[in-house]
Amino acid sequence: MTSKQLKYYSSFLLKKNRNEEHKFLVEGIKLILEALNFNYDCEIILTTNTFFKESREVFTGFQKKKIPYEILKPLEFNKLVDTKSPQGVVAVFKVKNVYNSLFEEPMILALENISDPGNMGTILRNCDWFGIKNILLSPGCAEIYNPKVIRASAGSVFHLNIVEEKNFYEMLSTKKEDGYKILCADLEGENIYNFKNYDKTVIALANEANGPTKELINICDFKVTIPKKGNAESLNVASASAVLLSELTK
Repeated sequence: MTSKQLKYYSSFLLKKNRNEEHKFLVEGIKLILEALNFNYDCEIILTTNTFFKESREVFTGFQKKKIPYEILKPLEFNKLVDTKSPQGVVAVFKVKNVYNSLFEEPMILALENISDPGNMGTILRNCDWFGIKNILLSPGCAEIYNPKVIRASAGSVFHLNIVEEKNFYEMLSTKKEDGYKILCADLEGENIYNFKNYDKTVIALANEANGPTKELINICDFKVTIPKKGNAESLNVASASAVLLSELTK
């Protein structure tokens, strides 16, 4: 591999380059196979000699699928990863096109300014667990192809229909016109365990440090909260998503 090619692939560690080229990196064989199983287009797989020798059957499978791969020196490979103890394999994938027309299911999750990649990934994993397939993101959210988001999601990011919408609040208003009730998680809301669920619902979660914006509050039909029993000041937004989704999908 030329130094120019290596520089090109390593550039996808940066959001700017991922957005420009519509490509992203996936590290670790389990996540790579998950992306392939959900029909993500793989451009190339890059590996170390050690991992290649330990995983010959896997690479035989890649050959059968006509997925190109290349063995790199450790110093070269380390330029492609952001983990301290990499497994030894990275793949370059192309971003899938997702369209807003997919948002037709009875329950949608809307995320406003969830900026922490770990929280974003965990929320996506929770959505996958509870069967929520459609996710709407505001522009202030962490990018879903950030390596930390992909890892925290444990591959769930590849299973979901996720759209970052510049006109986030307009989209929520449109869903109201389509008959959806907008449900916002907020410390001042009513007890989630007393809430009557609706046939078509958008569940909105906001940045845990700042709470929902005025724009979101103005659009919401209802505010709900998880009742506190101890002394914690607040509940992590990813943890809160699991509780809310469990209750609303039961």
